[in-house]
Amino acid sequence: MGLYDAYLATRHRLHDAEPPAHVALVLTERDLLADGAFDTLSSAIGWAFEYGAERVTVSVSVLDRAVAPTLVRELRRLDIPAETVVRGPEVDGSPEQGGPDAATESDDIPVRILVGLGGKAEFAGAVRELASDVAAGEITPEAIDETDVAERLLFPEEPDLVIKTGAERLSDFAIWQSVYAELYFTDVNWRDFRRREYLRAVLDYQNRQRRFGR
Repeated sequence: MGLYDAYLATRHRLHDAEPPAHVALVLTERDLLADGAFDTLSSAIGWAFEYGAERVTVSVSVLDRAVAPTLVRELRRLDIPAETVVRGPEVDGSPEQGGPDAATESDDIPVRILVGLGGKAEFAGAVRELASDVAAGEITPEAIDETDVAERLLFPEEPDLVIKTGAERLSDFAIWQSVYAELYFTDVNWRDFRRREYLRAVLDYQNRQRRFGR
């Protein structure tokens, strides 16, 4: 660790505010094409746990769905210091599904990686499942609430901090889940993302007064 990184780490450690417990990293297909991109991701997930996170969610948006299975395969080979689940638009040739069962399966898994399905597609899938449940008489339209929607998302838990590198937009990430998250956009692209960038994001989070939409 360099001197400046050590300085940032000390500021983080001495800060009165708690670090984010759930960190989300928002990447694009292009980010992962750079040399060393997967190693950077492994390191970033490690930094998250090192500096106080209990859960990490990674969203990788793709323009060409055909590349999603390859990305899923490569991401499952990552050297990550925690149990990990990776999901994509297709698993074993079948469309990825949400729903309460899928969400429950990953409740206790600290690292969740989602490839290909953007927030709009995920939310639309939850609406379709609700419509099917209404048609089947399992729930009435009047009884539907926020919990019913959240249970049908692939990863329903809300992140505290969302980090996006190199651009001030979220690439259609977790529309429902990130509504009250703190957003942090880096000045550098993913290929240049280092420990100091992560620490800057955490310190920025610790300096904010969270209002949760109020």
